[in-house]
Amino acid sequence: MKNKIKNLLPNKNELYLGLLTTILFSSFLYLEHFGITIKLLNTITAIAALYAFLHIPKKSILVAGFFIGILWFYWVGYSFKYYDFPYLIYVVSIMFGIVHMALFSIVAFTNNVFFRAILLSLVSYIEPMAWNWIQVELLFIQSYIGVFKYQYIIVMSSLVLMSYVKQKYKYAPLLLIIFALDYNPTTHKESDLKIKLVTTHIKQELKWKREMLLPTIEMVFQNINNAIKKGYDIIIFPESFIPLYLNKNLELIDDLLKKSKEITIITGSLVSENNLHYNVTYMFNNGKYEIAKKMILVPFGEYIPLPSFARKFINDTFFDGASDFKTASKPTDFIIKGTKFRNAICWEATCPEIYE
Repeated sequence: MKNKIKNLLPNKNELYLGLLTTILFSSFLYLEHFGITIKLLNTITAIAALYAFLHIPKKSILVAGFFIGILWFYWVGYSFKYYDFPYLIYVVSIMFGIVHMALFSIVAFTNNVFFRAILLSLVSYIEPMAWNWIQVELLFIQSYIGVFKYQYIIVMSSLVLMSYVKQKYKYAPLLLIIFALDYNPTTHKESDLKIKLVTTHIKQELKWKREMLLPTIEMVFQNINNAIKKGYDIIIFPESFIPLYLNKNLELIDDLLKKSKEITIITGSLVSENNLHYNVTYMFNNGKYEIAKKMILVPFGEYIPLPSFARKFINDTFFDGASDFKTASKPTDFIIKGTKFRNAICWEATCPEIYE
């Protein structure tokens, strides 16, 4: 029995190769976190990570999948800290590790580099709970290689060909990567409007407390008045910055509408309609307002992607009986002084549906 269990576990070399692959696969995220953007380094680590997945032992792939899940998504469980279940942070992190180990395990079905390349490419299309957890092309986001599918395919093709050419010409296929380079980096069109982005530092454990509501609203109007004095066209507050169902507070809406005759106000808040709840963006402009409801929710953060009986149990046990948020059926555009802005709340900005 002990021998069977031992055979299931990775040996030292398999463990080290899995951890090295994890580091290569995740380094661009952590370098960026510390303000380090080195495109050449990111290009090398991205290519090396993909090469590793094509060649490392099967058990190393499982190790890499597990730790990639943790390094990329350890933060998802942080919200449980504010519901007095801090130990669940670690449980959720391990769950993400297990889910991603299973996700990457499809690559371990074969040792053939050609089929591994195909299976690794499929990882980007597998969306557990309707969420795009892993997009392999993200490895190139701060590199010299483009992030489009055809560029990813070129890179993978070059790495696969390395295994099929003669040893003498082993590295020659890497020349194909020239065709995957990003020769036309995307340039973002800057609006001519003068926009004030408000950054706040309200602690999460205080944000939703009743005694914080008045100071938060006072902060809203202080920032609006300062922005008006400095000649800004638009002021933008963070997601759910006004922590209440704003559509139920007509007095506050009226005050914001008055200010909107001097400046366009965009703020995150909540909407309650017919006992349904929405995470939304409000735009107050020229004495009128519009609402953009969030279209794509974050699993376990804004809804529980499980059968109704399990969803009710989790909401009752961990979220004080709160119900899931509901969604919009399509994205919302705001027109401000002739310029169109598409609304995206939080992770919506990473989802292709927002850009369709």
